[in-house]
Amino acid sequence: MMIPYSKNGGVFMEKKVVIELTAEIVSAHASVNEMSQEDLLGEIQAVFAKLSSLAGAEGAEAVAPAEEKPAVSLNKAFGADKVYCMVCGKGFTTLKKHLAISHNLAPKDYRKKFNIPTKTPLVARSYSESKKKIAQKLGLAEKLAEGRRKRAKK
Repeated sequence: MMIPYSKNGGVFMEKKVVIELTAEIVSAHASVNEMSQEDLLGEIQAVFAKLSSLAGAEGAEAVAPAEEKPAVSLNKAFGADKVYCMVCGKGFTTLKKHLAISHNLAPKDYRKKFNIPTKTPLVARSYSESKKKIAQKLGLAEKLAEGRRKRAKK
């Protein structure tokens, strides 16, 4: 695919090319991620808007980062069995992977965006407790302390 350059050095793509690229990108993303119809439409609109703004296509609307209202309140987002994503409202045991894949957000950025304290874990309490019990059962804390002592002696 050949993309012509404009005189001022910027890239200009026809609307048809932007639509084709949008379809390719979204179909690739949808083939590896389960998406609802709403998610799919939102993804198409977001990718098209971003490609249009990057390509400098005519009629591309400037997408200003609007203040997003959380899908779930801060109090309801962190439950015992699930942690709910404040961007889309879906529930998970851990949020880190979901944020990276679905919303392209690092935990740090997610916390900043929704004013979540750094001490608040992005995992469900029951999940955290079960992992803690497993670690205690296996004696991982003692093994870690022993390993640190050995390294300190060297």
